[in-house]
Amino acid sequence: MATAWLGGCSGCHMSFLDMDERLLELASRVDLVFSPVMDVKEFPENVDLALVEGAVANQDHLHHIKLIRARSRLLISFGDCAVTGNVTAMRNPLGSAEPVLQRVYLEGVDLKPGIPHEPGIVPPLLNRVRPVHEVVPVDFFLPGCPPSADLIFFVLTELAEGRTPDLAGKLKYG
Repeated sequence: MATAWLGGCSGCHMSFLDMDERLLELASRVDLVFSPVMDVKEFPENVDLALVEGAVANQDHLHHIKLIRARSRLLISFGDCAVTGNVTAMRNPLGSAEPVLQRVYLEGVDLKPGIPHEPGIVPPLLNRVRPVHEVVPVDFFLPGCPPSADLIFFVLTELAEGRTPDLAGKLKYG
């Protein structure tokens, strides 16, 4: 199993960690091979299940989500940002990333205004923030801001046991 963090606040990963002692039970059923809570730099091949938090907001996210999808059997869109774009996509009505970059790096700056263009400083923003399913196929949607630890545990244990989780009446946004 892997978890990944794209454009979001990390609240979904905090909720994941809120499973508390149930993390030990989960660890007896799955091997966590990639996550922002681990020091692993490259997304591995042959991942059975990937939880992806956050929207696709920049070129790095676009590269990572395509790699994650290619290397994962099942992909779960994890949290409202991944499912709908949510807060991360609030810049979409502006039409492009340029007004955001201008406001942050030119208009709101007293010292050395300038939009960074050096590689590795700020990944180039996409003109439109996209939910994960607009970029790659998604197998399950787990909305919530964030999804509850109970719901995350239920979904992961069902999938670990080879069952499709019955999410009827269990999902909510926000």
